[in-house]
Amino acid sequence: MEIIVVAAAVMLLIVSGFHLFWAFGGRWGGGAAVPEKMGGGLAFKPGPVETAAVALLILAACYFLLAEGELLSALHTNALTEWGSILCAAVFGIRTVGDFRYVGFFKRCKQSRFAKYDTWFYSPLCLFLAAAFVVALQ
Repeated sequence: MEIIVVAAAVMLLIVSGFHLFWAFGGRWGGGAAVPEKMGGGLAFKPGPVETAAVALLILAACYFLLAEGELLSALHTNALTEWGSILCAAVFGIRTVGDFRYVGFFKRCKQSRFAKYDTWFYSPLCLFLAAAFVVALQ
């Protein structure tokens, strides 16, 4: 159980770090990080403030996970971490299923660079993260 929670926490820290990197102008990896429309072009264009906000939300998720998993003595489980973990499990689970257009296992747009990464990495990662939150809640 602990290994799952630790691995998920490390992944959340890495993903949060990427978002901070992009928020402050980094470009590496950004070309495969945003869904593309079927006709070409990005489905949306996140700005630095939105990207930094996502990074902070992912850090909060990491906090909830570590606290619920009782892996750090300074972090204690409470109602906030429990409900936060339930919300994170739901959000990552919904992200795994997707919007039926551009993201998730059931997307229709499957030929873009993002879609290929989503099928083989992003959606499986979200499924793993959802499962890790469920494990931490046990």
